[in-house]
Amino acid sequence: MKLPLKFTFLLLFFSSFADAQIQALFNNKTQLRNMTERWELDTTAVRGTFLITPYKPIYILLGKYSSNPNEQPHSENNSPEYIVPEAFNYDNVELKFQLSFKTKVLQSFLWGHADLWVAYTQKSFWQIYNTDLSRPFREVNYEPELIMNFPVKFRLFGFKTKMVGIAFNHLSNGKSDPFSRSLNRFILHAGFERKNWTVYLRSWYGMSDYGEDNPDISDYMGRGDLNVIYAKNGNVFSFIGGYNMNFNSNPRGNAEFSWSYPIKNNLKAYLQVSHGYGESLIDYNHLQTTVGLGISLIEWL
Repeated sequence: MKLPLKFTFLLLFFSSFADAQIQALFNNKTQLRNMTERWELDTTAVRGTFLITPYKPIYILLGKYSSNPNEQPHSENNSPEYIVPEAFNYDNVELKFQLSFKTKVLQSFLWGHADLWVAYTQKSFWQIYNTDLSRPFREVNYEPELIMNFPVKFRLFGFKTKMVGIAFNHLSNGKSDPFSRSLNRFILHAGFERKNWTVYLRSWYGMSDYGEDNPDISDYMGRGDLNVIYAKNGNVFSFIGGYNMNFNSNPRGNAEFSWSYPIKNNLKAYLQVSHGYGESLIDYNHLQTTVGLGISLIEWL
């Protein structure tokens, strides 16, 4: 089967970008294997400013199945300009990929106790197998982020607390009405480690909860999440759960499980399973279950 030109270009770009990321991930002999090295939390791990390093995983799901494709997206804003007049005939199977990196722009400021990072993540959903619709990108989410980290050292419930911080996060799909979706968040976060376990905990205030594009978005996508990672023998297991904190009524959220299995060097087989709301911004109020299989090149660890 002859691959579409856009798909061939994507694979070439993905490989080239991954090479740059991998070069940033390694120094002469040492791979960044823990939170201290990834976030440069002590003097032994400092690598300087304006060096591109990994942030979130980099992967491509060559096939991602959805139990309920969002063929007629809608916003909780029921005004006419946010109503999609006609449903799209989307395939249940599409391609999904994620690119993510960060760079430190200020080191040891605020009396020597903080680092400032700039990060960017892009998640794309491509109906590459849908020839009837001419293989469109169904959704692309852009996520620039400003992160301030404070290294800390204390124990909590048997885990070593490694860092705390605050972040400002903007998430958008770059579309016009009726498909426009966006979310601005102030985030509080903390990182913990124990042997093969790594935990990231976040809670945020969503400033877009009452905006025109997607009112009450946090009631669906959540107001916080927990990322639990277990790594052993080259395998990396990750679970991310988000919750809207509505304990009395309408509890909603999302859950995502991933498993990367080593194939050769940095190449890994990648499995991702998700359930809930908000796999993408256009799906923020849409419930579905997805299963995807592909490859990954960069992990949480």
